[in-house]
Amino acid sequence: MADHTSNSERKSRVYHPYQDLNVPIQNLYNLPTSPEFLFDEEAAVQRRSWGENLQYYTGSGYLAGAIIGAAKGSVEGIKAAERGDSLKLRINRILNSGGQTGRRYGNSLGVVGLIFAGLESGIIYFRGTDDVLNSVVAGLGTGALYKAASGPRSAAVAGAIGGLAAGVAVAGKQAFKRYVPI
Repeated sequence: MADHTSNSERKSRVYHPYQDLNVPIQNLYNLPTSPEFLFDEEAAVQRRSWGENLQYYTGSGYLAGAIIGAAKGSVEGIKAAERGDSLKLRINRILNSGGQTGRRYGNSLGVVGLIFAGLESGIIYFRGTDDVLNSVVAGLGTGALYKAASGPRSAAVAGAIGGLAAGVAVAGKQAFKRYVPI
């Protein structure tokens, strides 16, 4: 990260949120003037660490699964309402169904994210390179591992779906970066 400030600006870099309010406080906080990265090699890396990757995929998988499951469960709760139920009973049925289904889907997708992050980080470590193939192989392995208890045929189908989904996600991310300026 290049820092284009002069030495005089570096010495006087102070955070003062009340400067426009004429408050008698002079300096509240001295901000760091050093660059964010110590070495240029660290600044060149555009990838999360394996721990950050693990947290990101597990957390986003759990959150997405919980939202999808809660929506599906709430719709099932609405459909399950019986004639003559009071409003409190209907709301309780919707909340219980949404919470139970959301928890189940969230846990499932969180585990998928955990497996994917672990496999992808391991593949990157062993191959020594970071490319699209790592994500596709990690997706394939994730699907196969997740459904391994259901038998070899289910594992193979889930692995193919996982590899395809990872490939589509990576291609979509690259297309988004290329064609949508931010």
